[in-house]
Amino acid sequence: MSKSITKRTSTAARPAVPPDVAAAVTAAAAKQASDIVVLDLRDAAAFTDYFVICSGRNQRQIKAIADAVEEALSKRRLKPAHVEGYPAAEWVLLDYFDFVVHVFMEGTRTFYGLERLWGSATPVDLHGLLAPERAHR
Repeated sequence: MSKSITKRTSTAARPAVPPDVAAAVTAAAAKQASDIVVLDLRDAAAFTDYFVICSGRNQRQIKAIADAVEEALSKRRLKPAHVEGYPAAEWVLLDYFDFVVHVFMEGTRTFYGLERLWGSATPVDLHGLLAPERAHR
């Protein structure tokens, strides 16, 4: 009888995003945000645990996305500690301490490239949370 030794590889996946982050993602998707990405920054020496990044096509949509996220999270008794960029609506930032929501105009998102700047962050698979066409590819 031959003994074979198999090496176990770690397949322990990170837990799903926290419910508050999921609520932000769902609210953004409900307002037709495009290219929604969640970056897990917990292993990336960051000031927050997650980034939620999404895009809108125009200022009106960007404000609608930001408003929907704020409304959804206020129902969960959360208020942003800080909001930036709402009047100009090129890049609206909603800071909830444990996570930050970034709503970008498409060109502004490309210019700043947060996904590239935070390349050490782990992208979170959103396919279980969003329809495939809403999640960033």
